[in-house]
Amino acid sequence: MNVILIDDDTLVCLSLKTILQTDPEITVSAIGTSGEEAVSLYETYQPDILLMDIQMKGIGGLKAGETILHQFPDARILFLTTFADNAYIIKALGMGAKGYLIKQDIDSLIPALHAVMSGQNVLGNEIATRIPTLFRSTPSFCPEASGLNQREAEIMELVAKGLNNKEIADSLFLSEGTVRNYISTLLDKLNLRDRTQLAIFYYREIH
Repeated sequence: MNVILIDDDTLVCLSLKTILQTDPEITVSAIGTSGEEAVSLYETYQPDILLMDIQMKGIGGLKAGETILHQFPDARILFLTTFADNAYIIKALGMGAKGYLIKQDIDSLIPALHAVMSGQNVLGNEIATRIPTLFRSTPSFCPEASGLNQREAEIMELVAKGLNNKEIADSLFLSEGTVRNYISTLLDKLNLRDRTQLAIFYYREIH
């Protein structure tokens, strides 16, 4: 997989490059130190994954991510930062980032990249425990009114609780293919990008 690294500290970029290239399946195509460089480098290289910090000079990681996703809706953006501010997490996941990791979780970085490449969304341990409270609000959403049936509502709840497709299939006695089809239908009906946004939607509108 081809990866671009963006961090305002060049030494951090070089250290991350050294770590990532211990995996023969990972190639670091380019490094940059600002949000503007992130946008430019993404347009040039169109990598498999953009690994990016949040607080940087210029437009910063969040704005850069929004700009890239507007132009490349399928872009895989994984944030790696020292900042675990709730507002940053909400903004990053809400825009469609594939994950949010804290730099202290550096040991999980390579597995996280492989998970993102396989279509999963990844969250650092500290971040994952916050999701239910970050997006909880007064329930105002009626699944039936949005055309969701009981099975779709059940699957949405299990996605929100962090179960993968196999675990959902085992829980509901379905095949993994059927679960994938249900999730695809849910995303279409609710006009959402991926299962992270589906989980956010669940905690914001239902739970």
